Amino acid sequence: MAYQRVLLKLSGEALMGDLGYGIDPQIVSDIAKEIAEVVSSGVQIVIVVGGGNIFRGVQASAKGMDRATADYIGMIATVMNAMTLQDALEQIDIPTRVQTAIAMQEVAEPYIRRRAIRHLEKGRVVIFGAGSGNPFFTTDTTAALRAAEIDAEVIFKATKVDGVYDSDPAKNPAAKRYESLTYAHVLANDLRVMDGTAIALCKENDIPIMVFNLFEKGNIVRAVKGEPVGTIVGGSCAVK
Repeated sequence: MAYQRVLLKLSGEALMGDLGYGIDPQIVSDIAKEIAEVVSSGVQIVIVVGGGNIFRGVQASAKGMDRATADYIGMIATVMNAMTLQDALEQIDIPTRVQTAIAMQEVAEPYIRRRAIRHLEKGRVVIFGAGSGNPFFTTDTTAALRAAEIDAEVIFKATKVDGVYDSDPAKNPAAKRYESLTYAHVLANDLRVMDGTAIALCKENDIPIMVFNLFEKGNIVRAVKGEPVGTIVGGSCAVK
């Protein structure tokens, strides 16, 4: 494997598959099996999961809800997803811990950096829920923050598309897919790989980001092996 400690960022929308809302158990099971293959190879993996399949704070705020309140509700939605993924992993005998930035002691551990690292060293998967615990920050920013805190070598952002394009490929059939990008190019061209705060954190801590299609079977394993399965964003990358 090309990496020994990685962070996997999953959007909430990825967990609902073709459903309009909620969680598709088959999708979660398939993701868990790929993660299990990574763990069995000795790679340490942490996961940050979003909650957009259940509740999106930004959308609720746009409809008149207080932004901070909406974001806190969204954080709780991420914990539901984290617990679902934990159950799927433990059903196939992968030891897993959920840590939350908002205290929920009856269902999850509080986020403690040293404890998370210790879990990794013991071969456990760690899932971070409740975002950063603060409103106005996305789970993308949480992924960058946690990756820096635990010394992850790379962030894998698993999405519904096979990389980063210069325009929306769903709207523009001629959209160009990039093989590699610099942080500066992403920010200057507003490519929305992750939000600006997350990109800035990754740039400051020199953490590369690999964007790839979650729904192509085997892509998580291939990404951990270092195969070119999507678009890589990093300080030493050329724009191509």
